[in-house]
Amino acid sequence: MKDPSVQGRINAAYYKLTASEKKVADFLMGHLAEAQFLSISDLAESCGVAEATISRFCRRLGYGGYSAFKLAIAKSAVRSAPVEGACGEVSPKDTPRGMGEKLLHANTKAMAQTLELLNPAALERAAGLLAEARGVYCMGQGGSMILAMEAAHLFSTCWPYYHAVQGSHLQAITAALLGEEDVLLFFSYSGSTRDILDLMKVVKGRGCRVILITRFPKSPGAALADVVLQCGSDEAPLQMGTVPARISQLFLVDLLFNEVCRRDLERAMANREQTASALAVKHI
Repeated sequence: MKDPSVQGRINAAYYKLTASEKKVADFLMGHLAEAQFLSISDLAESCGVAEATISRFCRRLGYGGYSAFKLAIAKSAVRSAPVEGACGEVSPKDTPRGMGEKLLHANTKAMAQTLELLNPAALERAAGLLAEARGVYCMGQGGSMILAMEAAHLFSTCWPYYHAVQGSHLQAITAALLGEEDVLLFFSYSGSTRDILDLMKVVKGRGCRVILITRFPKSPGAALADVVLQCGSDEAPLQMGTVPARISQLFLVDLLFNEVCRRDLERAMANREQTASALAVKHI
């Protein structure tokens, strides 16, 4: 027998739900497709219930948790619109030029949304923490670690105390020895992974300050961070690691880098010149 749709499961379970769970069901029946882009915190706020209610609601419908529930919504959306590509816009009928124009629009839209969401005070505070830090440790998990490495590489062209730390074990070892003069620059689109929560609890206990780049400022990870920088670009569960989402985060890195540099522009330019001279001998 075919697995019932998300909407079918909600309908079948509706009269067995608690009053709070019915609030969730009522909201989802009118906003089901949108839910795949919401964090559990955002959905709970939209429904006027606690996050625990969302988790119970998902389990009552037969899903292992909120992530599995969102994945089911995303699969349902794909079945209802099979011509859509991974970005939700590209189709098999597009020419290479047409596909390029659509992807360009998606990427520039992500940057524009990030700029619209930018909190200048948060950017300035994050830059202040980085400028005063003894050491800055750039971390993430999975695809987010690639962004952390990119950030460490960019900042290292000016400042020698930026380090990319890969692997959950090495990250845990590093976190255990950080102190009040250090800063953790962490990348997590969801802000809701177990790794980020475990790591942040360790560094916060050490007095280390945390800057988080994420899509969801109300996520569990964001609640533990000292400064949150919000990126744009919505991602569904079937669109993990999209280029627009990465570009939006790299745009924040670029803003942060330039904000740090302009606080000591003369030294930043001198350091970049020295770096360029050191690399010049590598070229033919």
